[in-house]
Amino acid sequence: MTRITQFSARNWMIATHDAIVTAAAVVLSFVLRFDGENLWDRLPLLLKILPYFVVFSFFVCYLFNLTTTKWRFISLPDLLNIIKASTVLTGALLVLDYIFLAPNVYGTFFLGKTTIIIYWFIQIFFLSGSRLAYRYFRYTRTRNQARAMDASPALLIGRAADAEVFLRGIESGAVKRMWPVGILSPALSDRGQAIRGVPVLGGIDDLGNVVDDFSTRQRPIERIVMTPSAFEAEALPESVLMRARKLGLTVSRIPSLEESRDTPQLAPVAVEDLLLRPSVKIDYARLENFVRGKAIVVTGGGGSIGYEICDRVITFGAARLLIIENSEPALHAAMEKLAAKVTSAAIEGRIADVRDRERIHQLMIAFRPDAVFHAAALKHVPILERDWGEGVKTNIFGSVNVADAALASGADAMVMISTDKAIEPVSMLGLTKRFAEMYCQALDGDAISGSAAKSPMRLISVRFGNVLASNGSVVPKFKAQIEAGGPVTVTHPDMVRYFMTIREACDLVVTAATHAMNAQHADASVYVLSMGQPVKIVDLADRMIRLSGLQPGYDIDIVFTGVRPGERLNEILFAEQEPTSEIGIAGIVAARPNELPLETLNSWLAILRKAIEADQHEVAVATLKDAVPEYRAAAQ
Repeated sequence: MTRITQFSARNWMIATHDAIVTAAAVVLSFVLRFDGENLWDRLPLLLKILPYFVVFSFFVCYLFNLTTTKWRFISLPDLLNIIKASTVLTGALLVLDYIFLAPNVYGTFFLGKTTIIIYWFIQIFFLSGSRLAYRYFRYTRTRNQARAMDASPALLIGRAADAEVFLRGIESGAVKRMWPVGILSPALSDRGQAIRGVPVLGGIDDLGNVVDDFSTRQRPIERIVMTPSAFEAEALPESVLMRARKLGLTVSRIPSLEESRDTPQLAPVAVEDLLLRPSVKIDYARLENFVRGKAIVVTGGGGSIGYEICDRVITFGAARLLIIENSEPALHAAMEKLAAKVTSAAIEGRIADVRDRERIHQLMIAFRPDAVFHAAALKHVPILERDWGEGVKTNIFGSVNVADAALASGADAMVMISTDKAIEPVSMLGLTKRFAEMYCQALDGDAISGSAAKSPMRLISVRFGNVLASNGSVVPKFKAQIEAGGPVTVTHPDMVRYFMTIREACDLVVTAATHAMNAQHADASVYVLSMGQPVKIVDLADRMIRLSGLQPGYDIDIVFTGVRPGERLNEILFAEQEPTSEIGIAGIVAARPNELPLETLNSWLAILRKAIEADQHEVAVATLKDAVPEYRAAAQ
């Protein structure tokens, strides 16, 4: 009953409507059956019974959600509910007539089977007819608005099922100022069909012909909308994008349901949408079970990876989120974007540097997180080769501070974002990240061995390679160079890298944490994300130029600038001396690198601290080489 008391005025209007049409259905079916057969003699008893039946019908309609469903979105499940409610009401009339009225009041059947059957059909017609009429009215009004002069004629690319989702978005008003005039589908079974009144005009190869045909009409096609199925390999997405740009058409995409969550809002087609293999399938229920209701800390939450982790954990139902960031503009931007999202999470942002041990401890102990994601780091290889001391301060001592603070605050898990450059490192970035991994390994081992009364805290590291469109990555750099007219600069013709999207990487990071929290897998503390096939950087540059509608070597030159300090031509995902094992989760492998005692690591930390204070580069490198003997300086 508490839900009934919370009815809006709209809900009471629907309930009143259903009560009126129910009464009308009973009276009409009675009149149709008994007109000319003592109708006026029977009518007084009917009018005595009717109010009680109408009250009963209110509860039946409420039970089947008829009073709480918006008419503009009425669908097949709602029509099934109308049939169910009408059937229950018909059964109630049958029981009333055969059990109560016939033997006790009227002496014979009062309504009769014919009247009750007629009532069933009329009740369904009255309940559904008004709803369908209202939906049709809203649909035609939305369609007419979309066909107004400010609506862009659009061509949808993709299978019928994807196109139908987008068309529903237009009908509901979620997508505005656009009207689809046709669909091009890669599926042969869609050809010659119509989806919600929009015809399938052919296959993807027919793009040019369809656009040419509409160019002679009153309003030519202005926009291409690519659905998720348009990005599958057989749909030739690169060809679609290149041809659309040559035709001068604006190209947009419909995000997948995982991305959009609520409504099919359009987004621009990014080059990175076309550069990768299909993403790993993520078990989102697993992630929601891990995050829901938890208190989460993210360091470096203003960076591209840190922000994406923040976005994902509130999407998966975190109750509280603390963002730690040392850049005021980055923190402000992250808080502004997160504030615009629909979430019940309590989000807090604090200016702090992971190098400030006391500040980090103070914030974490006060917040008392369930899990900590440590994404704060310095990551640019050439810069850290020059400013090596800053890399040690942030990547090593900052990670030590976060790990110790997470342990002191009673967190259940701490996840450090690492890099594939920590594997057989050749740079200061790789060295500092590998040392931080080793410290987390040592703390994790101590926590597991020392736990007795409760589950141990887990401290894990997750390695992955380059992330498309992250701050400072090669894709935004190439985009800017192409927009500036070139040249596009590549360090070496044989340079090869692994790539994945920010969202896929962050979802897999959280997935690795769920695996680590399972007591059966307490021996795994370093996880490696499967990055698919490596990509040749010069090929990446070539494709990006072509996807921009330009010709490499003619419109835009590719210039080789030479390998930078600390870089290697081919990144690796596993070291020779690191055994690996499958963990039963797609996209993630457990690595088991060497683990050293915490006391040994602490002694090296003391030496590193003094080396930084004295600006002794050789001492710092020698200490890190002792800790990471597989380090080999890259050829300069």
